Amino acid sequence: MDPFSVTVTIAKPREEVFEYLADLANHAEFTDHYLKDWHLTREDSYGRGAGARFRVAAPGNRFPWADTTLVEVDPPYRIVEIGRAGKYNRIRVTGVYTLTPGPGGTTRVEFRNEVEPALLTDRLLEKLGARTWLRRQSRKALRRLRSILEEGLDRGTRATIAG
Repeated sequence: MDPFSVTVTIAKPREEVFEYLADLANHAEFTDHYLKDWHLTREDSYGRGAGARFRVAAPGNRFPWADTTLVEVDPPYRIVEIGRAGKYNRIRVTGVYTLTPGPGGTTRVEFRNEVEPALLTDRLLEKLGARTWLRRQSRKALRRLRSILEEGLDRGTRATIAG
């Protein structure tokens, strides 16, 4: 799948936004409308190596479980997460959060997502609307991130350790 990007401007300093995003347990709060049942894969949810497993609640998704791990945490500029999804975890997923300072102490957050389908059937599902659905959900997640950081509203449940 071709990568896509969604952006939002948040009226908070870049360092504060970065600290929130670098804690993977917080991601469940703003993505729980389409990523459900979050479980951390290790006790420390902050920084490089933090990981989580969750269910992608996409329509018609027969193999909903996915996982992600923070592989690059470059304060206060960039966070890279790599994961797997789909049947036998064969679909590679990469997400990159890039934070740039904006005017008046704001922060521009860009989320770039790239999905690499492994088989023809995976690519077919992508063509049937999976990419459009994922982009729409990612856009909503960034709007929820903004409302959480600016107003403390729309906060979902933080992820916890599995088990």
